[in-house]
Amino acid sequence: MSAGDLPTRWTAPAKRRVMADSLALALPLIIATAAIGWRLFGIVAAVVIVVIGSAIALFFARHRAARYDQRWLVRALDAIRPDLEDSADLLFADPAMLGLLERLQQARLADRIDGDSPQSLRPDWSRRLILILWIAGLIMIGLVLFWPRPGHGPPTLAPSTEALPATPGIPRLVAQNLRIIPPAYTGLPPRDSASLDARAPVGSRIEWTLRFDPQATVPAIQPIGGARLGLRRDGANWIASRTLDASFLYRVDPASGRGPTPPLHRIDAIADSPPQVRAISPAASLTMVTAGQRSWTPVFTATDDYGVAATARLRITLALGEGENVTFSEREIALSGSGPARDRRFTPRLDFSALGFGAGGDMVVQLIVRDTRQPVANEVRGPSLILRWPSPKQPESSGLQGMVNTTLPAYFRSQRQIIIDAETLIRQKRGLAADRYLTRSASIGGDQQILRGRYSQFLGGEEEETPESPTADGEQHSDDDGHDHGGPPRQNAPGFGAPEDVLADFGHPHDDSPASSLDPETRAILKQAVDEMWQSELQLKQGHPDLALPFAYRALRFIKEVQQATRIFLSRVGPELPPIDASRRMTGKREGLSSRVLAIAPVEGRDGPAAAAWRALGDGPGAIRGPIALDALDRWPRAQAAHLPDPLALSGAIDAVRRDPACLPCRAKLRALLWTAMARPPAHLARRRPADAGGARYLGAMGGGTP
Repeated sequence: MSAGDLPTRWTAPAKRRVMADSLALALPLIIATAAIGWRLFGIVAAVVIVVIGSAIALFFARHRAARYDQRWLVRALDAIRPDLEDSADLLFADPAMLGLLERLQQARLADRIDGDSPQSLRPDWSRRLILILWIAGLIMIGLVLFWPRPGHGPPTLAPSTEALPATPGIPRLVAQNLRIIPPAYTGLPPRDSASLDARAPVGSRIEWTLRFDPQATVPAIQPIGGARLGLRRDGANWIASRTLDASFLYRVDPASGRGPTPPLHRIDAIADSPPQVRAISPAASLTMVTAGQRSWTPVFTATDDYGVAATARLRITLALGEGENVTFSEREIALSGSGPARDRRFTPRLDFSALGFGAGGDMVVQLIVRDTRQPVANEVRGPSLILRWPSPKQPESSGLQGMVNTTLPAYFRSQRQIIIDAETLIRQKRGLAADRYLTRSASIGGDQQILRGRYSQFLGGEEEETPESPTADGEQHSDDDGHDHGGPPRQNAPGFGAPEDVLADFGHPHDDSPASSLDPETRAILKQAVDEMWQSELQLKQGHPDLALPFAYRALRFIKEVQQATRIFLSRVGPELPPIDASRRMTGKREGLSSRVLAIAPVEGRDGPAAAAWRALGDGPGAIRGPIALDALDRWPRAQAAHLPDPLALSGAIDAVRRDPACLPCRAKLRALLWTAMARPPAHLARRRPADAGGARYLGAMGGGTP
């Protein structure tokens, strides 16, 4: 064996023994600490403690094993191997650096060292310390497991806080405990409360443990406006439980109505709030695709009072295409969130090629999350984010984000397409035959004719076959000119620009055309655009696209001005009254006639019982000094609970007045609560203040009297 391999072979067993010994010492401490963390903070804390403790133990074990190196090996061999003659360091020296006698001694030592095993150099186990630590760890784990946690085991009763006077032979409450066991989805531990008033999540299990002196016979818990809840005896204590589904007021009645009236207690139910979803990135709802971008990673965050589900759904809507060729597709993908349960973050990576997203399309994403509520989870849809990939054929509109105009912009794009086609034809002229060149030019002219006809409808034109010659008489048409107008305007066959045919589907074109929605200035500009289109069409059909381009460009400029017009007027629409039956006029017949006067239904206010009780409790003419009929008022807070700031406080005040009608503070408190609970009356015209001395003199002078 070479001198380089010798230290590794002789030190490895010692290092392994030291690392195992260190881990055996640390393991009971890690387990005991994890048990304490689990008891106090839950399973997550226990796992974290185990991970961190194991990492620390492994670090110190490696640090401790690192001391068993070549220097340690030389000292150990010299100490336990007399046959090495205190020359163990020669075993690891380079022969080239040694003299003749030293090389001879090295060879002798190399033959002698194989007479023993490397296992003999391993240090002993720390048996005594390991035993002590394991015993201490097991004792600590046992204490943690068997020590009663809050909300588990027999409760510890606290002295009663009702402070009722003792009446001979009448039981009264002397000790109490209220245990609240929240639903499992909240992750909250059970807890004991020394007070009988509490706040708890909806769905919690409420358990009362009560003790009476003298011992009660049929005690009960009496909710205000609810069914009586009986108690069952358990030794010296009485126990009752119910599931909390809504807030309520109650009394502990130890003697079935005998003795002094116990005070009211309240349990407030805390409703589970739905998750809150926010878009972190991008900040704007509309984002444009950048050059070279091939994926998109929006970032959402979802928060909840108890916890958001670990998985969510991302709804992806794709809109691809332009004009009437837009296709929509929708899909949902599952996402896994990161971070703590109450504040999760979702960062999906959306690959354009995998989704089929391309130029000229929109991608709309929306995150759908749920919380951990049981049995029915709250589901919330987050804000929508839009990623837009502008089409290379047309620049993106900068002023109409999120708004699609389906009329004039389509015409604008069509006229631009005619210019593009004409320029393309001019560039291809050398490679085309004369008849082919003329045919394609005439085809573009036909498109220009169809487009000109569409715009002419905005000017009230019925048909745009050929323009009037300059020498035409300019015959004018009117509704009563005595000749046939030929019925509704003939619609062009479907073809270029067909989606815009709906603009002239209804009405006579003389005065009900879309031109009635244009102001005179815009109408004049549009007329110039149509004239330029006619000149462009004329040159295209004659086979001269180069001569048609100037007219087409001018038409495009005029159309752009029309598109950017700021004033649009709508035609007036009068009332559509039924036709008058002339045969019934002047006959005096009234058969079939009925009154058209609509009955005025009074508005029913929701504060009727409350307003009546408020007046009865006051000092006005309608005040009642004695007992007040509170039956209707007792039902009012429960029916209007959604509109009241604190319906339980109002129910408690009603109960206090019912039990002691002569209690003036109770009546005053109830009247104050009724005033805050009733709807605020609508504003009315304020009465004019009477004139002061200066105003009286002025009015007297105006009336001719003596100031």
